[in-house]
Amino acid sequence: MENLDYGIIGNCRSAALISKTGSLDWCCLPQFDSTSVFAKLLDENNGGSFEIKVEEDYSIHQHYHKNTAILVTRYAKDEDIFEVHDFMPRHLKLNNGKYNAPPEIVRYVKHISGAPRFRAIYNPKLEYGLGQTDHHVKANFVVSLTKKSKFDTLFLYTSFNKNTVMDGGEIVLKEDGFFSICYNEKILKPTTNKMALELERTKVYWLDWVDKTPTYRQFNNEIIRSAITLKMLTYDRTGAVLAAATTSLPETIGEVRNWDYRFCWIRDASMVIKVVSELGHKNSAKRYLQFIIDLMPDKDEKLQIMYGINKEKTLTEHTLDHLEGYKGSKPVRIGNAAYKQRQNDIYGILMDVIYEQLAKFSNDIENGEELWSITKGIVWIVGKHWMEPDKGIWEFRGEDRHFTFSKVLCWVALDRAIKVAKMFGKHRKIEKWTALEQEIKKDIHENAWNSEINAFVQSYGSKHLDASVLLMESYGFIHAKDPKYVSTVRAIEENLSNDGLLYRYKNEDDFGLPSSSFTICTFWFINSLFKIGEEEKALAYFERLLSYSNHLGLFSEDIDFKTKRLLGNFPQAYSHLALIECAINFSKKKSEEKILESIG
Repeated sequence: MENLDYGIIGNCRSAALISKTGSLDWCCLPQFDSTSVFAKLLDENNGGSFEIKVEEDYSIHQHYHKNTAILVTRYAKDEDIFEVHDFMPRHLKLNNGKYNAPPEIVRYVKHISGAPRFRAIYNPKLEYGLGQTDHHVKANFVVSLTKKSKFDTLFLYTSFNKNTVMDGGEIVLKEDGFFSICYNEKILKPTTNKMALELERTKVYWLDWVDKTPTYRQFNNEIIRSAITLKMLTYDRTGAVLAAATTSLPETIGEVRNWDYRFCWIRDASMVIKVVSELGHKNSAKRYLQFIIDLMPDKDEKLQIMYGINKEKTLTEHTLDHLEGYKGSKPVRIGNAAYKQRQNDIYGILMDVIYEQLAKFSNDIENGEELWSITKGIVWIVGKHWMEPDKGIWEFRGEDRHFTFSKVLCWVALDRAIKVAKMFGKHRKIEKWTALEQEIKKDIHENAWNSEINAFVQSYGSKHLDASVLLMESYGFIHAKDPKYVSTVRAIEENLSNDGLLYRYKNEDDFGLPSSSFTICTFWFINSLFKIGEEEKALAYFERLLSYSNHLGLFSEDIDFKTKRLLGNFPQAYSHLALIECAINFSKKKSEEKILESIG
């Protein structure tokens, strides 16, 4: 069975996916949401790739250089051994304190021993492969260009013979060499020594970055790998965090649930802030907060659920019909029509973010007045719209409903606004807002609770369960030991759990019954079990879920129930955020036990 056996490399400007045999199968340049230059991931024949080919009797092993985003693929046959160190350069500039992160991939080929042989199959297809890409060998580089849909170019620099590379000829490796794939033509010609220096500088950047992260008693390696992955999905220029590095990787093979995730969802924001701050990276958290504040519309304008990484508001959806799709799963989409949807939960998410910022960075708030103005605006909008139906967290494209999660997050908006009002000493608002907060809470308890199934349900009046209601506890709406919450967790375990993996919901949506597990829902479920006191069962589920990651510890959006194959866009920021949150909970529990033992 083929899996999403890819490693991600990146430099907070763009990212690339490299298969476990060393084939570069996905990259968009110059930034995450640009058109692709390699897209074999979405079309075996027409997408374009850069493969390292060896004879079948070579063994191939892949790992990350410890605590970095440098991917090492090792090829070995007896004494003939070499490694390809793949990375996108990122390091501090010496003169101004900013980061050097060019739109560039370096494949540093390290000679280990013997006389290993390989072929480089370099075949980029620019602009999503829409037109023909032509290659021209020049004195210092190979230039690839296309001009059908629009003019675009890509440059390859290498220490190896350029004609041999372009002909796919055999290369006998006797010393280190390199390939550098650049969106821009270089002013100074790269050399192997310079590329070795880039490798070391990038290594130092990541080691320094990881050094700022606390060490955890349990699951430390998994936390670090997830944190590095999350950092790679951060767009440096604006502070935005992408949902994933890819588009159109299907939730189910052969179906049409294929979406472009190279955008920034406001919903993910509060979890990003909490987790990234917990990991000690407060600057990243603050920059992401500023990204969100900058997006705040005028007082009477609706907040969108998602934005482009450069704060774009219009994300028109198109299909690329010339691409076959991942394993034939069409259509391939770019853009995402969900940006137009009404989702009432985002105001609670945003208010939670504002409260988190004030609670964590209260001594360093430059925009208090702005935040208070936003707070008042959010309460006004929630007060006006909380009773209306919406599309909900799962972005149903059919009719609007009164989704429980959306109502809970409307309550969160008021709860956090009241806390902010207390911080700012705005006592008049507190009384008025408390009445609305109590009204919403009462409405949820009356309409979202189904006494027949003894659980909070997906939407008012329904009998359907939904994993999103598990978040009631983590947002503070209900206590973990409240009998209503405990019985909801049990009902969800009984009805939505399939061999320890969670359905988001089981009722048919616009595309039929989901047949894969949404990875984050399983993490939510594990956290809920942990909170209600079933810690051993939660830990067993968590360790089993970790075993479903790919060979590098990475997760996508979904997992197939039967085969445990990774599906959906990859790697998924939300999955790794939830992994970190779970792992930290278990680790803290272990630390508390150790302290109690030492006291005893």
